[in-house]
Amino acid sequence: MKLPGHDAIARQAGEHLVPSRVKLPRKAVERPVRQVAKRLVMALVVLVATAFVVYADRSGYRDNADGPVDLLDAFYYATVTLSTTGYGDITPVSDGARLINILVITPLRVLFLIILVGTTLEVLTERTREEWRLNRWRSTLRDHTVVIGFGTKGRSAIQTVCATGLKKEQVVVVDPSSKAVEAATAEGYAGVTGDATRSEVLRRAEVHKARQIIIAPQRDDTAVLVALTARQLNRSAKIVAAVREEENAPLLKQSGADAVITSSGAAGRLLGLSVLSPAAGMVMEDLIQQGSGLDIVDRPVVRAEVGRSPRETEDLVVSVVRGHRVLGYDDPAVGELQLTDRLITIVRVTPTAHVAPHARPLPGD
Repeated sequence: MKLPGHDAIARQAGEHLVPSRVKLPRKAVERPVRQVAKRLVMALVVLVATAFVVYADRSGYRDNADGPVDLLDAFYYATVTLSTTGYGDITPVSDGARLINILVITPLRVLFLIILVGTTLEVLTERTREEWRLNRWRSTLRDHTVVIGFGTKGRSAIQTVCATGLKKEQVVVVDPSSKAVEAATAEGYAGVTGDATRSEVLRRAEVHKARQIIIAPQRDDTAVLVALTARQLNRSAKIVAAVREEENAPLLKQSGADAVITSSGAAGRLLGLSVLSPAAGMVMEDLIQQGSGLDIVDRPVVRAEVGRSPRETEDLVVSVVRGHRVLGYDDPAVGELQLTDRLITIVRVTPTAHVAPHARPLPGD
């Protein structure tokens, strides 16, 4: 597959520009129709209660038109009183009726107005409240993980990093689909709707302050442009990306990605291994599913292990990371473990055991 040039990619991205917008996770709220219906029911309850209070004390009221007050007059008085219209044709004349107006009717009138105006006030204050949440979120967000694309690959990547103990509040999803961002926020992640090839969208995701960036879009050319833009905004972040075709992996590395995973190639190799040995395929699938069963863990060498060989450690060591080299456990160059080494080990993980995110840096450390 040959990728189009940078200008061609930019033109393709520009054809589907989506206004960027940050969306934070929020608690589940009732549907607007249900909220309005509930407020109307509450208003009717207050109206009926006021009418029966007036009717119960109807002897203390006088109708200027025909004298006595009946049930219809009580509802009429309650309506014009609670709505603050107050025509004055029905008035309390006894001391008891006036006292009830002060202690009961007036508080009910205030409650009635609060119920009716509550929806409007909530709408007016929602934007201010959301703006305050966004400003607070931006000021506190540091060393987070940005995931570009909330498809199958992006969702699986998030589940893997969160299985190591990373909090959902430290994950920001960027996707051009508003439905995908809504799904992400429903799961507790912050989301940004927009085209990740644009610097403005990545800045909204605070990419310049991110520690890790995972690029998992649907197209390889999009992944290349996102990697270029992300690396320009953040020189120190660890960037990993997924591509469909192996021939595009070198382009992504040249664009600034520290590690590139070929999704189609990896799936094909797992399929081939499962054909040769279903048991080996099951073990490999268990290894790549983080958080349970067998896990591959990248951890530093502890002082008690310094001077030992990889075989003498308690964990099953697969490789030793020394500087920028990855050495096999049986490589003669390993010799004795050093304090600055890192070990790639296979361990059995229980659901309650997590590995701290800082103990598992992305490639390129």
